[in-house]
Amino acid sequence: MSNHSTTGQPAESADAPGSADDHLHSSDDRPLPHVHPNAVLPPPMSAQEPVDPTEALAEAWSSLLDNVSKANRPWLRNATPVTMHSSTAMVAVPNEFARDHIETKMRAELEELLSDSFHRPIHLAITIDPDLELALGAPDRPEDDEEELPVAEFVPRAGVSPAPVLPSDAGSGAEQSDDPAAHLNPKYTFDSFVIGSSNRFAHAAAVAVAESPGKSYNPLLIYGGSGLGKTHLLHAIGSYVLSYYHNVRVKYVSTEELTNDFINAIGTNRTAEFRRAYRDIDVLLVDDIQFLESKIQTQEEFFHTFNTLHNAQKQIVMTSDRPPKLLEALEPRLRSRFEWGLLTDIQPPDLETRIAILQRKIQAERLTVGPDVLEFIASRIQTNIRELEGALIRVAAFASLNGQQVDLSLAEVVLKDLIPEGGEAPVTADGIITETAKYFSISRDDLLGTSRAQTLVRARQIAMYLCRELTDLSLPKIGDEFGGKDHTTVMHAERKIRALLGENREIFDQVTELTNLIKTF
Repeated sequence: MSNHSTTGQPAESADAPGSADDHLHSSDDRPLPHVHPNAVLPPPMSAQEPVDPTEALAEAWSSLLDNVSKANRPWLRNATPVTMHSSTAMVAVPNEFARDHIETKMRAELEELLSDSFHRPIHLAITIDPDLELALGAPDRPEDDEEELPVAEFVPRAGVSPAPVLPSDAGSGAEQSDDPAAHLNPKYTFDSFVIGSSNRFAHAAAVAVAESPGKSYNPLLIYGGSGLGKTHLLHAIGSYVLSYYHNVRVKYVSTEELTNDFINAIGTNRTAEFRRAYRDIDVLLVDDIQFLESKIQTQEEFFHTFNTLHNAQKQIVMTSDRPPKLLEALEPRLRSRFEWGLLTDIQPPDLETRIAILQRKIQAERLTVGPDVLEFIASRIQTNIRELEGALIRVAAFASLNGQQVDLSLAEVVLKDLIPEGGEAPVTADGIITETAKYFSISRDDLLGTSRAQTLVRARQIAMYLCRELTDLSLPKIGDEFGGKDHTTVMHAERKIRALLGENREIFDQVTELTNLIKTF
């Protein structure tokens, strides 16, 4: 093939020095676009070294680590770049928790940083390589290693009676001052627990465990529906143990909190600290253990924590919404261990027990309510103690705002809005959020956001209060529904609105109107 040259002109020699055309022809002799004679051109492709995709990604990843946000940096400590496939960057992490966190919380930032490095859109693909856990400096000992702890010794305090029922004043502060890390609610004691046929055996088992931790029933698992008193018994056990025994360590935790603690420990490479927090204790109280289902690695960690504590005769008490055999997404070896001790259920309270619960409530709140009103409320709300007590507070608040006595006719008016005649309609957090946003003429994003504008804060608190009163969701679950808010935020909102119901007519009307809208949604 002849050189491309003007017709009739001899072609220039290929090695003629200073030839401007040297860089204007491709290796296959096709003409290139016109380039200014003085332009600085790159060498021909044949002269460039091929770019290794693995090296290119490693270089880009190094730059990414320098520029990623400080909050996300710990999650990348045990991540390693693998290679590039076209426009996809493959990165390996040691476990599913790191993968899920990066996928849901960090993908956008990482893809943006990688795209900046490569000057083109880059997609991120996360793979799991368990070998990275040890290779990149996870725990010094294997993940499944279990400790041998000394056998627990529970020594009674000098001069303290082993009576299972705590006096009201003793149960309100001792456990908090002895061990503030226990996270116990001082209102939940054996003394404040109303016993009936539906919960008598569960109460007796809880008392036995509190009197002889690690010996009577270990583990103790209490199961039943939401709002029936399972959490109350957990706190009562912890309060009693701290009040009766000397130098004892108690830890109460929801399963969601346990899972979050474990995820954060992995992300910050502090699994050893996590283990100390959950194993250097004498009594572990775990609420809503059913939320361990499908959380494979948390199950693995809890399995070894369970074994470590049980082998040292340390007490484990758990609650669940159903018995272990129905926790189908739980590992069989965990289900088996949960059945080692005693299983006991709590059923919805009968009418007499519901009335007794309301009587205990009016004593605690110093309310004046007639027996006919208590019986009416107890007959209308049959399955959830939390909602039962909430209805009583609603009636009392309405009477206080209107300067009226609490009588049957007033209770009928208030509860007509709370529970339509058709019965208890199913209520969801999503429905509450939707109706609350519509009621206050704000967007869902604003309601679920973090703005501290007074109107938004009040609407958010009312919605959280209604979620707590009208659904079976736990505090952490409600927090999740509101954009990942902490459970303490939900707790504060519930207490704030409950207090305002009897003081602020506008708040009472808003809560009442919203409840009626939600119940008929």
